[in-house]
Amino acid sequence: MNIEISKQSRAAGIASIKRYFEENLSEPIGDLPAGLLLNFFLEEVGPTIYNQAIADGQARMQQRVADLNGELYADEFQYWQRADARRKSRRS
Repeated sequence: MNIEISKQSRAAGIASIKRYFEENLSEPIGDLPAGLLLNFFLEEVGPTIYNQAIADGQARMQQRVADLNGELYADEFQYWQRADARRKSRRS
């Protein structure tokens, strides 16, 4: 799987890698090496993160579908029960 990111995200990623190198390592890194490093991470680590995100989304959707009755169930034929309750509350 090839993970594509927008030009804006790519530029932000390269800038972030360059800053990380400047602040945490002894040598600065240029645009080209930072871009190559970003490509490596997208190709090597990106699918793992993507797959976990898909698994998390599937689990969440399965939870929601499993509780569909609890989420969306509507009691039937409740008019008279509510009307009686309103009448009782007015009398009190």
